[in-house]
Amino acid sequence: MRALVQRVSQARVVVDGEVVGAVEQGYAVLLGVHARDTAAEARTLAEKVAHLRVFADDEGKMNRSVIDVGGSILSVSQFTLYGNIEKGRRPSFIEAAPPEQANALYEAFNARLRELGVPVATGRFRAHMTVEIHNDGPVTLLLEVAPPG
Repeated sequence: MRALVQRVSQARVVVDGEVVGAVEQGYAVLLGVHARDTAAEARTLAEKVAHLRVFADDEGKMNRSVIDVGGSILSVSQFTLYGNIEKGRRPSFIEAAPPEQANALYEAFNARLRELGVPVATGRFRAHMTVEIHNDGPVTLLLEVAPPG
């Protein structure tokens, strides 16, 4: 499972002209689910994201988590994070989880974040979305939990 995490001053998702999810200070997380991922990977990655320390402390060092600063997360399912372009120029998505599995694990990831006390806004699964991200810093990190096998 992969999470592209961007520290944001604000972010939102628009579907068919309607804002379906928005946050102020926090993270925009683009989440990719591998075909071999399980609920264990969703849980582990959610905990990594929630406790990631990339917000400044009183001395200006990246030492605070989204929980510490009272931030929120905009979580967007992003199967293209498993696009493989090793051969040719057209990506293959064979490693990405099928929609039913991906949605269940995306929801498990979001549920674990909420259990940890992080407010979570979401996009709309399988919809064509416009994602507006105001990257703060910019700070962007790719977190990954390897699937079993």
